[in-house]
Amino acid sequence: MKILGIIPARGGSKGILNKNRKLLGGIPLLQYTTTAAKGAKMLDELVFTSEDDTLIGLAREQGISVPFKRPAHLATDTAGSLEVVQHAISFYENQGVFFDAICLLQVTTPFRNAKMIDAAIERFKKSNCDSLISVQKVPHQFNPHWVFEEVNGTLKIATGESEIIKRRQELPDAYIRDGAIYITKTETLMRYNSFFGNKTTFIETDALTYVNIDTMEDWEKAETILKLLKK
Repeated sequence: MKILGIIPARGGSKGILNKNRKLLGGIPLLQYTTTAAKGAKMLDELVFTSEDDTLIGLAREQGISVPFKRPAHLATDTAGSLEVVQHAISFYENQGVFFDAICLLQVTTPFRNAKMIDAAIERFKKSNCDSLISVQKVPHQFNPHWVFEEVNGTLKIATGESEIIKRRQELPDAYIRDGAIYITKTETLMRYNSFFGNKTTFIETDALTYVNIDTMEDWEKAETILKLLKK
C-alpha cells in the first residue's frame, strides 16, 4: 500500500497572527510536524501544500517537497481540508503518480512524533478499514451515555436510551477525534468525498502531550507542554 503524507498550512490565521510560522520554543510551529513526518518510515512520499510563499520557503528549507502552490480559493477561511487533499491527489494523478491512501498531518497538533505516525499507518494497513483517525478518550463525566439533549423543554439521554447507565464502570469507552492524524483511502476521498468512508479505525494518542492550537490559550498550553517534554 502506497501512502502519501500531506502537510497543509495556509498563511492566514484569525486566532493567532501568522500561527503556522510563529516560533514555539524557538522553532516555527510548522517544523514540529515536518520533523515528525520526515522521521516516519511508512510514508512513501511527503508533500507540503500552501498558498503562502514564506511557509513554502520554510517547508523547502526543512527538506519537504513543494511541487505546487495551492490555489488561492483553497486557502480561505471557508476552504475545507477535503478539497485541499483532493487537489494534492489530483496533482499527482495528473503526473501519473497514484497512491492508495493519504496521511493528513495538520500543523496545529505539533507534538505527535514519527513513531506515532508509523504506528497509525501500520494499524490502518492491517485494519481493512476505509480510514483511521487519532482520538482522545472522553472522560467518564462527559461520556455520551451521561449527556442529555433538550427536547421540547425536557431532557433526553443523548444516546437515545430510556434509562441512564448508573455505574461509571459500566460505561463503554467513548472517544473524540483529536486532529493529529487522518489516514484515508484515496478512493474514499475522491469517489465518495469523505475522510471516513464506511469503516473507521483509530489510534489513541497521549492526552498529556495533546494540544490543537487555535487560540492564544491553546498556544500557552503548547508552551507548557513543551517545557514538560524538555524536562
